Amino acid sequence: MDLATVIGLTLSVILVVAAIVMGGSPMLFINAPSALIVVGGTIGATLIKNPLADVLATFKVVGKAFSAKAPPTSGLTDEIVTLSRKARKEGMLALENTPVAYDFLSKAIAMCVDGVEVGQMREILENDIRATGGRHKRGAKILLGIGEAAPAFGMIGTLVGLVQMLASLEDPSTIGPAMAVALLTTLYGALLANVVALPLAEKLKVRSGEELLAMAICVEGAVSLSQGDNPSAIDQKLKAFLAPKLRETEEKKAA
Repeated sequence: MDLATVIGLTLSVILVVAAIVMGGSPMLFINAPSALIVVGGTIGATLIKNPLADVLATFKVVGKAFSAKAPPTSGLTDEIVTLSRKARKEGMLALENTPVAYDFLSKAIAMCVDGVEVGQMREILENDIRATGGRHKRGAKILLGIGEAAPAFGMIGTLVGLVQMLASLEDPSTIGPAMAVALLTTLYGALLANVVALPLAEKLKVRSGEELLAMAICVEGAVSLSQGDNPSAIDQKLKAFLAPKLRETEEKKAA
């Protein structure tokens, strides 16, 4: 579980609700017509712009914003180097029953054990990386679209409320409800966009970058392992993926 996402979302909701409660009755901020305009309009626009399958798949992709991070690059590098040392001592078949935590690395190691040609293995694994990146990109794009549509429908609701208010100026009792629709739709649209959709889209981009980097390390490690490269050479090659500060830390540990 990614605590940063959970804490950030929870904290945003709590602070907004607290500000509403401190300012008066929270019932003033509940308006069904406003919610229908913003939520219904945003869902409708999202379905118009995207295939239904992609919209439904987005819910699964959004789960990555709340799930644990991809394997740490330093730990992944160490695991691949350890596997290469074992293969060098005991042979490639010794890796067949060796437990590997990361699924993509397990898939790459299985190809090494099966003797898949290096070029073909790289092509298969890189196709997997591109497909994964494409799925993440589509999910983030849909969330960004929601972030754009929600405030727009908030403004539409504001216009609807203003029209209702201007059309009933002779009846003062109807001005209040119409004004509530006018203002609350803007509030609902802004909250849906800036508390939920846009932050989750940005977190998905971060998660996607982390996962794609981990997958790239696995590809290079598996290729080097299949070619029979020296474990020290593999270690140096994979450390190139690490941030300079983290690389220095790993070198100090090795020393």
